[in-house]
Amino acid sequence: MTNFAKFLAEDRRLVILRVLAELPGYRTNSFLLHTLLGKFGHEPSADQVKTDLTWLQEQDLVAVDDVEGVYVAKLTARGADVAAGRAVVPGVKRPGA
Repeated sequence: MTNFAKFLAEDRRLVILRVLAELPGYRTNSFLLHTLLGKFGHEPSADQVKTDLTWLQEQDLVAVDDVEGVYVAKLTARGADVAAGRAVVPGVKRPGA
């Protein structure tokens, strides 16, 4: 992965966490996340969004349910801390950095 690709992945993951932190119930589906990422300057494929959600779940930042091929993600307490900059996880950009 190039430095630029790594930077984009880290920023995309932060955007996912911050979007979830703003939503009622701290949850949404992968289709809506795909659309919202576009509003923040990212243009990932639907598969990339699912890959990011899986990676974030492995880090205990989100919980993911697969509902007939649609991923439904919910922010965890640890994910909220990372989104707010109270915790640091390698692979996720720090807010404001």
